Amino acid sequence: MEIQGKVKMIGETQTFGSNGFRKREIVVTTEEQYPQHIMVEFIQDKTDLLNNYQVGQPVKISINLRGREWVNPQGETKYFNSIQGWRIESLQQEASSDMPPVPPAEAFEPAGDLNEDDHDDLPF
Repeated sequence: MEIQGKVKMIGETQTFGSNGFRKREIVVTTEEQYPQHIMVEFIQDKTDLLNNYQVGQPVKISINLRGREWVNPQGETKYFNSIQGWRIESLQQEASSDMPPVPPAEAFEPAGDLNEDDHDDLPF
């Protein structure tokens, strides 16, 4: 799955426990009639993927939805969902690569230095 939008916030990398589990959060605001602020977690070595992005930048994030079950000390079962990112890319580069470069206006002007006396050497 993918989420597209503009970066609203990029958090600092957090480290948990003695095993060094790392997590970093990013919030992306979707661009639709009713914009949504979606928080995506990047974990472990994926936290470094966010280093080159800034607030306001349009991005596309590839995600996985994760769910888990937890039984609290009172015996009640609780369910939690998370959105984990595994790839992020800038949409600005994609938008510019969609359109081929436009030649300068001079390329469309008729040639004025043609000698009408020259004959074409084309066979047709």
